[in-house]
Amino acid sequence: MVFGTIISSPRGTLSLDKALRLAKIYLENAREETDPDTFLVLCHDTEVSVSQVKRAAKRTTSPAERDEIAAIYVSLGNFLETRGYHSEAQAFHKKSLKWR
Repeated sequence: MVFGTIISSPRGTLSLDKALRLAKIYLENAREETDPDTFLVLCHDTEVSVSQVKRAAKRTTSPAERDEIAAIYVSLGNFLETRGYHSEAQAFHKKSLKWR
């Protein structure tokens, strides 16, 4: 693993906007993925991208940013639901309610 040993991940230093953009990229790729294992990895990466900025996101007063976070969780839940991961989908739908 080249990047893990030479370059540390800058994900933790991303701004809220950049982390949300990254989450959307993972989410879009998950939507297109047909392999179940890769699909789950992309869903996990989506969640990690959003959760990395929880502290900054909780302080945001922007309704648009809060709605965007909620929408990512809803989409993630919807994708998981369509693939048969019902309990995981419910968990993400529940998380989305905290951001509205």
